[in-house]
Amino acid sequence: MSRKADYALLILSYLYQHKTGGTARAIAEQFDLSRPFVANILKELCNKELVTSHRGVKGGYALARDAASISLAELLEAVEEGFRLTVCSNGPEEPAEDACSHSNTCTVKGPMAEVHARLMGVLRGVPLTELFDPKAKPSALHALPLLAAKSGCCSAVETFPA
Repeated sequence: MSRKADYALLILSYLYQHKTGGTARAIAEQFDLSRPFVANILKELCNKELVTSHRGVKGGYALARDAASISLAELLEAVEEGFRLTVCSNGPEEPAEDACSHSNTCTVKGPMAEVHARLMGVLRGVPLTELFDPKAKPSALHALPLLAAKSGCCSAVETFPA
């Protein structure tokens, strides 16, 4: 995930915890982030209708919908301008030929498209409440095996049952 997506997740978690809403200043101070960057992300989240804004003395931002109705995939697609696993993981509005000069000869394009589709399916099954509330009902996230690197070697991975 990009830093922007990380911050968007933090911002939404703050708004989830503060049901009455919050200001860009308060959110930036809570996480020690740049206020202009937080304000820009909030503006983008408003444009994507994930957050609402209220002007005035008691103004600020609040979640536009229940966090249970917002998936991790929806958030990533909103702030990443179309979340992609690879450059050829394109949306229906963009032909893959425009995304990569190797499109006609690539031998992994199809399999990577399948991996991308499967990953997005899992991310669509993860509501933000599951990330923000430890008591939330488990979703597709809990069906995945846990991976942990063995000490001393970053490339060796051990799988733990879910």
